[in-house]
Amino acid sequence: MKVILLKNVDNIGRVDEIKDVPSGYARNFLLPRKLAVLATKDALASINQKVKANSQRIEKDIVEKRAMAEKMKGMEVRMSVKIGEEGQLFESITRQKIAERLNEMGFYIDKNHVELEDHIKQKGEFNVKIKLDHGFETEVKVVVSEK
Repeated sequence: MKVILLKNVDNIGRVDEIKDVPSGYARNFLLPRKLAVLATKDALASINQKVKANSQRIEKDIVEKRAMAEKMKGMEVRMSVKIGEEGQLFESITRQKIAERLNEMGFYIDKNHVELEDHIKQKGEFNVKIKLDHGFETEVKVVVSEK
């Protein structure tokens, strides 16, 4: 029996794939749990339209991420923090703070995109790698200075 998967199913397939499964498995497991629908003519047309729209959206996203990576390359991200008498920072610079600063600058990224081995705990300049979706990477310079 041909079905279209609505959700990822272990050992069967991923969302929007058309699979040929035993009819008992489809009737007793996939269909009642709304993991799949029968591959009717209308359902196939709908899924083809959905796949085409998704591929266009993904292509647009790839172009945007590539442009963002190029724009961010070598950019300086200035972070001003309070510094004690002995040069220690009163707060460390984390992935979250770098992501928030980049968001303020118009680059909408998540903290998980910022690769930072350990928090920055001293003033100076640090090269930080930014990993964007679709495999794009860039590097920015984080400049930590006194307020």
